[in-house]
Amino acid sequence: MATAAMATSLDGKQREPLLHFPTPAAANGAGAAGRRRFLAFLAVMAALIASYHLLEPANSSRYHALFLTLGSNATAAAHLRALTLRPHVAGTEANAAAARYVLHAFSSLSFPAHITPYSVLLSYPVHRSLTLAAARGLAAMPFSLVQETYKGDPYAEAAAEVIPTYFAYSASGSVVAEVVYANYGHSEDYAYLASRGVDVAGKVALVRYGDIHCEDMVRNARAAGAAAAIVYTDAKDFGGSAPKGGKRKWFPEARWLPPTGVQVGTLYYGNGDPTTPLWPSCAAGDDCERLSAEDLSASEAMPGIPALPVSARDGETILKAMGGDVAPPKWQGGEGAPLYRLGPGPAVLNLTYIGNDTLATIENVYAVIQGKEEPDRYVIIGNHRDAWTFGAIDPNSGTAAMLEIAERLSKLQAKGWRPRRTIILCSWDAEEFALIGSTEWVEENMDTLASRAIAYLNVDISVFGPGGLRPRATPQLDELIKEASKMVPDPDEPSQTLYDTMMRYHPPITRVAGAGTDFAAFLQHIGVPSLDMSYGLFNEYPVYHSLYDDYVWVERFGDPLFQRHVAVASVWGLIALKLADDEIIPFNYISYASELEECTKDIADKCKGFPVSLSPLQKSIKQLESAATKIHEEKKCRTGGVYTMSAAWGLREYVQKFC
Repeated sequence: MATAAMATSLDGKQREPLLHFPTPAAANGAGAAGRRRFLAFLAVMAALIASYHLLEPANSSRYHALFLTLGSNATAAAHLRALTLRPHVAGTEANAAAARYVLHAFSSLSFPAHITPYSVLLSYPVHRSLTLAAARGLAAMPFSLVQETYKGDPYAEAAAEVIPTYFAYSASGSVVAEVVYANYGHSEDYAYLASRGVDVAGKVALVRYGDIHCEDMVRNARAAGAAAAIVYTDAKDFGGSAPKGGKRKWFPEARWLPPTGVQVGTLYYGNGDPTTPLWPSCAAGDDCERLSAEDLSASEAMPGIPALPVSARDGETILKAMGGDVAPPKWQGGEGAPLYRLGPGPAVLNLTYIGNDTLATIENVYAVIQGKEEPDRYVIIGNHRDAWTFGAIDPNSGTAAMLEIAERLSKLQAKGWRPRRTIILCSWDAEEFALIGSTEWVEENMDTLASRAIAYLNVDISVFGPGGLRPRATPQLDELIKEASKMVPDPDEPSQTLYDTMMRYHPPITRVAGAGTDFAAFLQHIGVPSLDMSYGLFNEYPVYHSLYDDYVWVERFGDPLFQRHVAVASVWGLIALKLADDEIIPFNYISYASELEECTKDIADKCKGFPVSLSPLQKSIKQLESAATKIHEEKKCRTGGVYTMSAAWGLREYVQKFC
C-alpha cells in the first residue's frame, strides 16, 4: 500500500496528509528455503486472489442490492430540515455550525472524519442603495431592496439573518446615469443596441436573468461601456403564468418566485480563492503567497463595475420609467408586463454599492471509508454545503442525499462490507463564491489526486422537482450511469426505472462542461472522470438563490414525499459502489471514441478552406475505438466466467504439494 505524502504549503509548512495508510512490512524469510516458501506463498495467494476476484462481483452485488433497499425518506427529510433552519453563507457562524452537523453525522456512523480549514477571500455587502428618477431633476424614488416574507412564514424570524441581496465581488462605487435595457445581456444583445444607435457607454445596463450567468452579464455590460449593471428576475421566466381568468400565484401558494424575490450570485470569473489562483490557500494564521489587492482589482476575473440584483417588481418599475424605441418582441415581458423600451432614459438611476472583500475561514468536511485492497485509489463523492440563503434545494438537497448514502454505507459495513477502493465523502464550503472549497483541496493535493482518484461524483442539487434523472458526465461513465439507473425505480413513475424515463430525453446524458459546480477542479485541473446529476428540470425551480429556497418550498413543490431524494441517493451511491468494488473499473471508452468522432466533425467543419489534415486524429480515434471495443468484450468474458471456490482450494493443494 502506498503512503500519502505530507501536503506542503508554499511557505514550506506541512499540513495533514490527504489520507493515512499503513507502511508495508518488510519481506520475511532467508536463503533458498525462505525463497521457496515465499514463492509458494505468493502462488497460493495468487490463486486465492484470482478466485476471490472472480467471485467478488457476486459478493459485491449482494451488498449493492442491499444498498438499494436501505433508502429512507425520513432520514433525507430530517437531514434537510436540520441543515436549513438558518441561512448559512460561507464564512459565517451558521455555516460553521452546518459543518459541525455534517462532521457529527459522519462521525456518528463510525467513519473517520475531519475538517480542513482554509483562509480565503470572500465578499459581503456593507451598503447598497438604488433610487429612480423618471427624469433628471425630479424627486428620486428609493427601492427597498428587500425580499418580503409572507403571512405565516415559519422562517420569517430566521429570514432576518439572510444576507442583503448583492453580487459577491462586485466593484464598489456610485453611479448616477440613464438606463439602457439590454435583454438577457448577451454580447449579441449589445450588438443589436449598437445597430439601433443606442449608446451604452456611461449608462446603467438593465438586464434580466435567463440565458447566461450573472458574471457573464456584468462582463458583457462592462465590455459595452456600461458604468454599472442591474440584473432583475423577469416574471416571464420566474413568475409563472396566470391561470385562464385568474391571477398569477407564487410561493407559498405556487412554486413561482414572488414579485420581491431576488436571485443573488457571484461575479468572480474564475475558480478558487481569488487571492491564490492555481495554487492552494492556507489556514488562518499560516503564511501563503497571495495576490495583492491592487493586482486583484486589476484582474480581468473581477467585474470592474458596480452591479446589483433586483426583483421582478423593481425591474418592471424601472422599465415603466424608460423611454426610447420599443424593444423587439423577443425582448418583451410576459402577460401583464409593461411595454419594454430600449432607452436610454429618461429614467435615471442612482446606484451605490460598497462591499467588503475580506479573508474568512471556510471548512471542508471529509469522511473516509478505507479500501481493503486498493486503499490508495479513491472514489470521491462530493456536494457543497454553503448556501446564499436557506439552501433547501441548492445545495442541501444534495447534502441530504449524500448523508443518506453515508448512512446506508454504514449499514453495509455492519454487515461485513468493505470497499475494494477507498471512498471519500466531501462536504465542500464556499462553492457559491467561486467553487472555492473543492478547488483549494484539489490544488493542495493535486499530484496525489491526479494519480489516485478513480472518479469524482458530484451532486450539487439532487432535486429540482419533476422531470426525471438528468445526468451529465465524461463519456467513460455513460454505460455505468445507464446500468445503475436501470436498478432504481423512477419515484414519479414506479412502474418505470430511472433509465426508462432518462432515455426519453436526447441526449439522455449530457457532458460536464463549464464551471458551474464542484466537478470543475477535478475535471479541468487534473482530468479526473467526473459526473453531476439531479432529478428534475431547472425551470421547475424558480426560487433559485432567493430567500424562498427553504424547507417549505421543498415540502410543497420540490419533493413532498422525499422519494426523489432517495432515488438520487440510490443511483449516486450505486455508481460509487461499482467504482469502488468492481475488480475491473467499470469505465467504457467506446462512447468516448464516439464523442471524439463527433467533435472531430465539428473541427472539420470549422477548418474547411484551411490546409489542415485531420487524418492522424481520425486514425487515432479509430484505434481508440478498436481498443475500447476489445477491452469491453474481454471484460464481458472475464466477468461472465465461472470459477468456483472448490477449484481454488484444489489449486491451493496442488501448489502446496508441488512446493
